[in-house]
Amino acid sequence: MGHGSVYGVGMASPEGNLTWKPLADHPELVAPPVAAAADLVPAAMVAEIDPTLADTATFCETYDVALEASANCVVVEGRRGDRVVHAAVMVLAVDRADINKTVRKHLDVRKISFAAQPEAEAMTGMTQGGITPVGLPADWVVLVDEAVAAAGPVVIGGGVRGSKILLDGADLAQLPGAQTLALALPRD
Repeated sequence: MGHGSVYGVGMASPEGNLTWKPLADHPELVAPPVAAAADLVPAAMVAEIDPTLADTATFCETYDVALEASANCVVVEGRRGDRVVHAAVMVLAVDRADINKTVRKHLDVRKISFAAQPEAEAMTGMTQGGITPVGLPADWVVLVDEAVAAAGPVVIGGGVRGSKILLDGADLAQLPGAQTLALALPRD
């Protein structure tokens, strides 16, 4: 997967120093729901990583992946009366998601919060810190920030802390239940 001219010699790239393999050929490296949904992202690549280095900043530094080419997934739960909505929110690692305004309003909920870790793991079949929009339950909403959809190659979680997936950000916007909108705020 090429990375264009934005990344010069000696600069971090989306691929970093990882060994990327076709996701379709290596389902054992990702969570079972991600493996089951691999056909939704046929061009995706997967790399095995040290699970203790999965957190974004540490991962990017260790594996020489550009922060601008790393997309984070935040799991939220919104409520309005008896209605409960779960959503995966994708933003570039250099941004943060506007959960309290943009996401809450878009999901048409009164209350919104980050999903509790045990609940998120049980519902997704994925591990916190590796949860990814590929393979989420069919009734979940996937909100993809415009910058992620336009970023070209991005690195996302593999459903477990021991792998990462490399795909085109536009592929995330094509996932079932996905919607693209402006939902990022710059990090302070």
